[in-house]
Amino acid sequence: MNSILIIDKYYPKEDNLKKTLVIHSYLVTWKALSIIQKHPELNADRNFIAEAAMLHDIGIFLTDAPRINCFGTEPYIKHGYLGAELMRKEGYPQHAAVCERHTGTGISVEDIMKQNLPLPHKDFRPQTIEEQIICYADKFFSKTNPYQEKSVEQARESLAKFGKNCIARFDQWHLLFQ
Repeated sequence: MNSILIIDKYYPKEDNLKKTLVIHSYLVTWKALSIIQKHPELNADRNFIAEAAMLHDIGIFLTDAPRINCFGTEPYIKHGYLGAELMRKEGYPQHAAVCERHTGTGISVEDIMKQNLPLPHKDFRPQTIEEQIICYADKFFSKTNPYQEKSVEQARESLAKFGKNCIARFDQWHLLFQ
């Protein structure tokens, strides 16, 4: 699989949105690969992480997030779910799982119902070690300031809107991956 060819398929124009996506995705990939290099005992699939980290945000173009040059019609919270649909169409169900499970530190059915989120009532929390690593690495890079890696504390602060369970999962991952 060539992640860049898939990105090119859905982002054919060389514009600010594609630039933001590619920069963000490379940085998340770099961080995720550095984690598995430090922790061979995790037995994470390096090739899969390299591919899936590049594609985790493939669905952002379908959402309405003008600050990052997204002018689609869907709420941004759905970018992972929408990206998963694209990846399933491409024939990559494992990559789709990464897309739909990386928002926050994952979203539970209870969170979806409690917050009335526009998502199917399904568990969107990372399951595999690869999903967890990519989700964790993603928390250190925003698309609004892509070149600035967040500190652990800044990453935690950005998760506050998702609740205490989300921060607790991040903290568990931090202990495991650092």
